[in-house]
Amino acid sequence: MELIEKLQPNKKPLMVLGTSSGAGKSLTVTAIGRILKNSGEKPIPFKGQNMSNNAWVDWNGGEMAFSQALQAFACGIIPSSEMNPILLKPQGNSTSEVIHLGRSKGITTAKDYYKDWFFPGWEVIKKSLNSIYERYPNCRLIIEGAGSPVEMNLIHRDLTNLRVAKYLGANCILVTDIERGGVFAQIIGTLELMKPDERKLIKGILINRFRGDLSLFEEGKKWIENKTRIPVLGIIPWLNDKFPPEDSLDLLEKKSYATNPEIKVGIIKLPSISNFSDFDPLENEESILIEWVIESQDLNHYDFLILPGSKQTIKDQLFLRESGLTKEIKDYSNNNGNIFGICGGLQMLGTILEDPFFKEGSKTNFKQSIKGIGLLPLKTTFLKNKITRQINSESIWPKSTKINGFEIHNGVTELDSCQDTLKIKPIFKDLDLGWYQENSQGGTIAGTYIHGIFENDEWRDQYLNLIRKRKNIPLSDKKTRSYKMKRESIIENLANEFNKHLNLSSLLN
Repeated sequence: MELIEKLQPNKKPLMVLGTSSGAGKSLTVTAIGRILKNSGEKPIPFKGQNMSNNAWVDWNGGEMAFSQALQAFACGIIPSSEMNPILLKPQGNSTSEVIHLGRSKGITTAKDYYKDWFFPGWEVIKKSLNSIYERYPNCRLIIEGAGSPVEMNLIHRDLTNLRVAKYLGANCILVTDIERGGVFAQIIGTLELMKPDERKLIKGILINRFRGDLSLFEEGKKWIENKTRIPVLGIIPWLNDKFPPEDSLDLLEKKSYATNPEIKVGIIKLPSISNFSDFDPLENEESILIEWVIESQDLNHYDFLILPGSKQTIKDQLFLRESGLTKEIKDYSNNNGNIFGICGGLQMLGTILEDPFFKEGSKTNFKQSIKGIGLLPLKTTFLKNKITRQINSESIWPKSTKINGFEIHNGVTELDSCQDTLKIKPIFKDLDLGWYQENSQGGTIAGTYIHGIFENDEWRDQYLNLIRKRKNIPLSDKKTRSYKMKRESIIENLANEFNKHLNLSSLLN
């Protein structure tokens, strides 16, 4: 039996475990972080290992999951890759890129991951925890688990659930989603599969997403407490506030709430889509209706079209070609369409994609060079080293304003000297961050490497007004409420709702 050494923090950490994936762990950590911040504590979020292509870049250029960055915002602190020391970025065929402390360390198959990366992963988790406590000795970690803590085929190599809980002696909350049904079996089954020393760490149970009259679950609450001898700390009602999903599969379930939209946006649902939180500012615009495009179709009913980021740009470009969407996108552009590409989407809008080091796929499956959509005279070459950095720049088009965001990409893009480049113009004063040009019918084709571009309120307003002008509808002259302020309001409301129904006092003392 392996003995796990223990760290002894000054303040007892809280850990949120779930009976399954999607039980509500991420939002629970976000809410608790804001509750503790508002009470005067110094909360810091932590997730030892996350698997997601929805990434964020810290101020040292380190990659981390966007969900931990959001939790850091809720805690009122600057996100750092130490808060998510292991990030696995899926890239298809049961392979993932391995990120340790913000830096890419290589590619692994699912079969080899636990054999090759388990012990280095545990060391980087411990290093991160020790570093956080050295800098913030009186902080209280709010830790998020992953999936279920009792996947019996994987539990001996689970880096991010009970191993972390035992290492820190954390007070654990077990969260379950009553909306899925079977909540009693989820709770009892999870606890029964734990060893006695693991079960002792579970100090409370949280019932999430309850619809209807909370008093109707009082008998259920008593039954759970009598059966488990663990208190039910709260029953959280169904909440409608929207947050970015961690898993791109959830995108198909997201609904736009615009009832009388002025602008209709189509976003291409690429197989290897990444950084889909880029579109949250658009989803929060009352005048915009967003639809996800998953197959070849007539695109002309959209006011503008977005090609999002991609973890496997060449693979996704081949998908566009084989599905017929490349032709549909070209036809849309030739019919006064407005197109905007972000990162991989920008690269695909160009004329050629070259991959001399096979950064975009295996040597057997993909060619070293393929044609892009061909709407912008740009050539992209995928190099060995990845560019990851925060961006502070200034836009030239559609107006001059300060711009913030971040980059994550291997490809380097430049003007294609074999094409007519007279019409293409830079979007930013940093000339390699994005380009645009008008098509023959008056629409625009534009693209940028900046993730988070739509979080820049003045820039977003001007771009949307450009669409309104071409649609011959009144321009928006109101001062748009800051997206980041709106996000803060949502976090605050989330924390207030949790605080009404969740009793944390017994876990904090």
